[in-house]
Amino acid sequence: MTEPDVTLTDYALALEGILFLVLLQRGRAGPWGLRSWFSLFFASVSAASLCGGTVHGFFLDEQTLGHTILWPTTLLAMGVTALSAWAIGAKLLFSRRVARWVLVVAVLQFAFYSIVVLFRTEEFWVAILDNLPAVLFLIIALGLAYRREKQRSLLLAAGGLALNLVAALLQQLGIGIHPVYFNHNALYHVLQAVALLLFFLGSRWLVCAKRGRPGEEHTEIKPNASTTRTDELLKTLSGDRHADTP
Repeated sequence: MTEPDVTLTDYALALEGILFLVLLQRGRAGPWGLRSWFSLFFASVSAASLCGGTVHGFFLDEQTLGHTILWPTTLLAMGVTALSAWAIGAKLLFSRRVARWVLVVAVLQFAFYSIVVLFRTEEFWVAILDNLPAVLFLIIALGLAYRREKQRSLLLAAGGLALNLVAALLQQLGIGIHPVYFNHNALYHVLQAVALLLFFLGSRWLVCAKRGRPGEEHTEIKPNASTTRTDELLKTLSGDRHADTP
């Protein structure tokens, strides 16, 4: 294993994303219609982390077949993350019709990004640049959603995305804890793991929210009969006492 610190933190991030993906499937979905897009978000994060960690651990040589296949896959998975962020933000801010148009533009951007990755350059900064506007858009959408709903878990989600931007900046600047044992990529992954947890706390509320989309009538949804221990822990961490209460 050539870079164990980077590989192991990447794999841990992949497992975290899978865990959140599974937890997100519990309970009845609310009228926002966001479960599929949040699921795609966490699935793409896990895929990028799994492939990226394997490259750092076993296929750093660009001439190997593993690098040729897995590194572009890593970058494309990050593009899917950006696409899902655009879709989530659009659903939070706009009517269904406008949100569909935003999604069309986001798909075209993803297609352009894919062409760049596959035929022009495989530099990591390209993926970060592709994610930047999508993440900023989603932060704004979560902030406006918080103004409407007054759910503190939405602020946690926005804070998680902001932390992810800070992590990306540190990664690009090459700032780590130790150049050999815990470099800038490993630190990036650890900060990403914290950011992903914060984002999950907000996404869980949005998936099962009792309120409707912007411009639509609010609809009450009956809560689940039972709440799992994991759900109770997450609500305690987020400080959200109003979500999913009977």
